[in-house]
Order: sequence, then structure tokens, then C-alpha cells
Amino acid sequence: MRDIKDTKSIRSRIGLLLTYAVMIFFTVMAIYPLLWLVMNSFKTTTEFQMNKLGFPKEWVTINYRDSWVRGKFPNLILNSLIYTGITTVATLCFSFMAGFAFAKIPNKATKVLHGSFVIGLLLTLQSIMVPLFLIINWVGLYNSRLGVLIPYIGIAMPMGIYLGTEYIRAIPDALVESARIDGATYLRIFASLIVPMAAPVGVTVAILTVTGTWNEFMLINILTSSDALKSLPVGVQKFAGALSSDFGKQFAALVIGLIPMLVFYLFFRKEITKGVAAGAVKG
Repeated sequence: MRDIKDTKSIRSRIGLLLTYAVMIFFTVMAIYPLLWLVMNSFKTTTEFQMNKLGFPKEWVTINYRDSWVRGKFPNLILNSLIYTGITTVATLCFSFMAGFAFAKIPNKATKVLHGSFVIGLLLTLQSIMVPLFLIINWVGLYNSRLGVLIPYIGIAMPMGIYLGTEYIRAIPDALVESARIDGATYLRIFASLIVPMAAPVGVTVAILTVTGTWNEFMLINILTSSDALKSLPVGVQKFAGALSSDFGKQFAALVIGLIPMLVFYLFFRKEITKGVAAGAVKG
């Protein structure tokens, strides 16, 4: 019996050791590219070409200053904050209002309307870029903030409506019926009952919208021509194109572009984990 227990203990330790080894391997594989990017952002072009993997012999901090000034990053970051903030708030508001109506307000047109929104999940951005550009140009919203925000909100809403509808549908109908009997309007029920109860899935929708909008590149690149309206990803790409031979400044620009998302994940990592877990609803 003792030999059997010892054998099981050895197997358990080996399994635990292998698990940690695999976890450490994937952690290194995930972190090393970021460390490599940061290291090379402090090198001159000559040193980078001669030493691509090692630490810089001389830490060149001027790369960040030049990238910040030449790339006009303050304006780019402000634009990204405006687009991301308005898109996230509008998506949450409109998606959950629609989800409440689809889930709790019976109507003959509910299935058709819900299906028309959810089908947007099947559309790829590449398939609607040309017609979207033509429509925005036709209504006179090309090269304007509104012309960027409307498509952003429209693209984010299908996922928000889908998650919101399925989550709200799981809320007992008796709660809504009791509130209606007490004389509460649908707007009051939505604000006082549905919004607090649907907060976990709201976090999920907010996370998806923030990351998707902040990192979006293709749409804003074709819907705006003025540098004053561009967002951070477009600015980083244009900066790299303008200084394609200056690797140090290119890498510095990429690091500046990564910092906001890293800060976002650092401060909201617990909410992100809870929100993703809570948002895993069944359709």
C-alpha cells in the first residue's frame, strides 16, 4: 500500500511540475515580445541592426520624445478616448434598451427585429466597408466625428443586443410583472430593475466595445482624411510609414500605442475576468 501511495505522490508531483513548466513557457512566450519591443525602442537604428536581441548599450530616451512630438500623440490619444468613450456608452444604452424590449415586452415584430440586429454578427467589416463609405459620403458625414461614431456604434450593437437580450431573458418575468402591477413604467423598470441586474453582462459588452473601438484601424482610415480626426492606431501606422528607416522611433511609437491598453487591463483585470465569466450566457 505504501509503495502505491508513493507512486501516486511521485506522479502527482511530476504532473504538477509539467503543468508549471508549460505555464512558464507560455508566459515567457507572451511577455518576451513586449520586452523585446521595449528594449529596441531605446536603441538607435545602427545599434538595432547590429544587435537585435540584446539590451541596448546606450539607452536612447530621445526616441520617445521625438515620437510623441512628431506623431502628435496627444491629439491621437484624445481622439481615441472620445471615440471609445462615446461608442461604449451609446452601445450599452441602446443595446440594453433593445434587449429589454426584445426579452420582456411581447410584440409580433420582436422576432423579426431581433433577428435583423443579430444577423449583424455574421457580417464582416470587409464586406461593408465600401457601401458604408458610400453612404457616409452621400449623407455628408465624411471626415467628421459623427461619421465615425455612427458606424462604430452600429457595428458594436449586434453583439451588445445579443448578449443583453439573452441575459435579460433569464431574469424572471414575475419581477417585471410585479413592477407593472405596482404602476411602474417600462422606463422605470429598465432603469431601476434591469440595469442593476444586468450589470455583469454590461461589463462584458463594455470590455468588448472598448477594446474593439480603441484598436480599430480600417474604418477610421477610410472615413476620415484629416489628421485631426485620426485615432491612435492610424497615427502609429502613419508614423512608421513616414520614418520607416528609423527603427528606434518606430518601436517607441508602438510602445506608446500599447501603453493605454496595458493600463486598461492592469486596472480592470478583475472586472474583465468577472465580466467575461458572467457574460458567457447560453443562447
